[in-house]
Amino acid sequence: MYDVIVLGAGASGLMSAYLCGTMKKKVLLLEHNKQIGRKILISGGGKCNFTNLHTKPKNFVSENPHFAKSSLARYSPWDFIDLIYQHNIDYYEKKLGQLFCSGSAREVIAMLQKECNKTQNVEILLKTKVLEVAKNDENFRVQTDKQVFEAKKVIVATGGLSIPTIGATDIGYKIAKSFGHRIIETRPGLVPFTLSDEILEGHSELSGISMETVCETNGARFEESVLFTHKGLSGPAILQVSLHWKPKDIVTINFLPKVHLFEELINLKKKGSRLTVPNLLKRHLPDRFVKKWCSLYMKDEKTFIAGLSGKDIESISLAVNQWTFSPKGTEGYRKAEVTRGGVSTDDVSSKTLESKKVEGLYFVGEVLDVTGWLGGFNFQWAWASAHAAAQDIADYSRE
Repeated sequence: MYDVIVLGAGASGLMSAYLCGTMKKKVLLLEHNKQIGRKILISGGGKCNFTNLHTKPKNFVSENPHFAKSSLARYSPWDFIDLIYQHNIDYYEKKLGQLFCSGSAREVIAMLQKECNKTQNVEILLKTKVLEVAKNDENFRVQTDKQVFEAKKVIVATGGLSIPTIGATDIGYKIAKSFGHRIIETRPGLVPFTLSDEILEGHSELSGISMETVCETNGARFEESVLFTHKGLSGPAILQVSLHWKPKDIVTINFLPKVHLFEELINLKKKGSRLTVPNLLKRHLPDRFVKKWCSLYMKDEKTFIAGLSGKDIESISLAVNQWTFSPKGTEGYRKAEVTRGGVSTDDVSSKTLESKKVEGLYFVGEVLDVTGWLGGFNFQWAWASAHAAAQDIADYSRE
């Protein structure tokens, strides 16, 4: 009999196990993969973007935008940074508060494993697949492909559906459903867009070009880079807006956010400028982009700006400062960094992360309907939600 069984040895699961172990709980951590922290390992290009200094509730998407506030307030980025310091892990800020390991993501995994081992209260079982969780009287029974384990508490830290190649499954949602929890529709998040064949045919030559932009959809606005791919569009700005996008929604990209092209063209026209639009755009944008963009969105690229009509200027300006498109779809869970949606927060305590339906059952991390922006926010949610659950489990021991 264990005090706590943690399902999933990803970021939130490892954090939950180590914290509960620190609080003198007898913990069993179950992982179906052959190693712990597989998603941590590949995150941030192998450098693990482990938190963001500017983490705020507004950086998260959920049906309940207030749900994450309590956990985030009680475990800040600096709390995790303190742990990083204790283990002498060097890190650096890339941009916008994003913190990465100077060395490797393996350092974060090793740190969490070392903390689990240090407590001498955490047992880790790998290659153990959870099949079902049930509750008899006061205790939980966790059925695996090896044997049945029992515990007073269960923490579901099974993650989402993103990156199935490293073992993502829907077991967390199945467990939640079996106890009467509602699942908010899941879909790929922080994921590249695909474009229709019609758009791709005209824009395929742009593959590989990256530019700083402003990208918008559904009131969400991000100033980051966009990358043209052979399937559509990627890059930080696209990944960010994908969290706010739904099928058939329109996405708008400003490829020249620091220049109001309409005003500039009007002023140059008034001055009788013999400059062409392509030559003007090449001052700000990659030549290959300008060449293709002008061929797609201009009637005559050789016309001097002085000779452009007001309609021409409006059309050219919109194509650069306000290009709109409706994505065909996304590249799916295979390329998604996270899963949007998940276990509804309606029946989970925002303070303790405990189920309101089943005493002693907790949900932490990505399995919940709380999804962070790109840039370390999802890791901070993993640490903070695990901390909230562990704190509550420690309080139970004082009954």
